[in-house]
Amino acid sequence: MADITYVWTHEGWLYVAVVIDLYARKVVGLAMSANIDAELANAALNQAVVRRRPPTGVLYHADQGSTYAADSHQEIVAKHGLVMSMSEKGNPYDNAPAESFYGTFKKELIFDEVLRTRSEAKGKIFEYVEAYYNTGRRHSYNGYKTPEQAEKAYYQLNKMST
Repeated sequence: MADITYVWTHEGWLYVAVVIDLYARKVVGLAMSANIDAELANAALNQAVVRRRPPTGVLYHADQGSTYAADSHQEIVAKHGLVMSMSEKGNPYDNAPAESFYGTFKKELIFDEVLRTRSEAKGKIFEYVEAYYNTGRRHSYNGYKTPEQAEKAYYQLNKMST
């Protein structure tokens, strides 16, 4: 699942794009830019593809925004054999896990922070996602395991059952 949000800094907006693995709620793609465009969405998706190497047929969900509908983004989706799914217009519930991530992210990191530069914001966001959210933050969805723990448990279970 993919989505984009924005964070205010004293230099202006910083746009943050994520790709989330819905099984473990792990952020597997993260990109940030001063511009909200297809390049931002492409960077997050490309990172997710490199990290995950998804097999053909994996469902990839996003909203109908221009960043995800862009030809360059659709080409990446097709190149990697992903199946594109897009929310119905005006239906934010289709993207609820991504919206939930952003709500948590903003509450835990952004609301009490004064972010002077985009560079400072990028560093704090990267650290939050990679050093805390994926590896240290427990989720009720995962039975109070971190995304890393939930993912490892999945692979161990599937290794044992084959």
